[in-house]
Amino acid sequence: MEKKRRNLWVAWLLVIPVLLVRGFTTLYPIIVTFINSTYDMSLLKGGDFQFIGLDNYIRIFQDDKLVTSIQFTIIFTAVSMALHLILGIGLAMMLNMKFKGKKFLRTIVLIPWAMPMVVAGLAARWAFNDSYGLINDLVRRFNPDFHFDWLVRGGSARAAVIAVDLWKDLPFFAILVLAALQFISADIYEAAKIDGAGTIRAFFSITLPNIMKTVLSLSIFFTMWRLTSFDVVYAMTSGGPGDSTSLVAYRIMQEAFTNLNLGYASAIAVCLFLVMAVLSMLQMRAIKRFE
Repeated sequence: MEKKRRNLWVAWLLVIPVLLVRGFTTLYPIIVTFINSTYDMSLLKGGDFQFIGLDNYIRIFQDDKLVTSIQFTIIFTAVSMALHLILGIGLAMMLNMKFKGKKFLRTIVLIPWAMPMVVAGLAARWAFNDSYGLINDLVRRFNPDFHFDWLVRGGSARAAVIAVDLWKDLPFFAILVLAALQFISADIYEAAKIDGAGTIRAFFSITLPNIMKTVLSLSIFFTMWRLTSFDVVYAMTSGGPGDSTSLVAYRIMQEAFTNLNLGYASAIAVCLFLVMAVLSMLQMRAIKRFE
């Protein structure tokens, strides 16, 4: 018993320094951001920062540009996640089938995910160009008179950003779902087939319930990544045309490093942090209820 206690103390002594460092590097930025959000920290006014309480938070509801960013962030997250779920599960099931070249296909399907998002965004800016872009060049092979400025119009620019984000991260989502599919025994499907269950019935009665926990867990992380997405807009559209493709994370960067208003940027970041915390709790509850 004494030896076990000694070993436990040794284990804690080894772990505590790591926990302290991790706790400090996690909590300190959050606390400082909360504090900064209550100050007028515009660097254009000099270094005389004044305490203004909740004024930065009140300003959020009066900022039309931020409202536009919030609207697109909601659309971007909802549409992207819906397509990730539908297409990701479909791609995972296709990769789970038995056919020649399966291993090769599983390898090359991850190439978009391995590419840095900034590189993908810059490539997409070229691909969607009306004059020399890959997309319009492909369409002109069937319709020579086709002309369309994808990134100059608000609606099409938003669709292009969502499409590039989907192209980039969908393979990774599908591979993770594929890992869950590997744990479903083929005997279950054989038994269901003998009982007369068709493909659709087997999917909803066997496949979906067995991968649902994995899908819900992945949805948490991918939703958080969508809410904090920044690089695709930065590299591809710079928030344009106008502010139609400006995500909240990109708006925070603009306020902090372009407008040099650290206090207001901190207030937006705090609100985004609280939204992410609430969504995480709701999704964790959904996972527990499913279990």
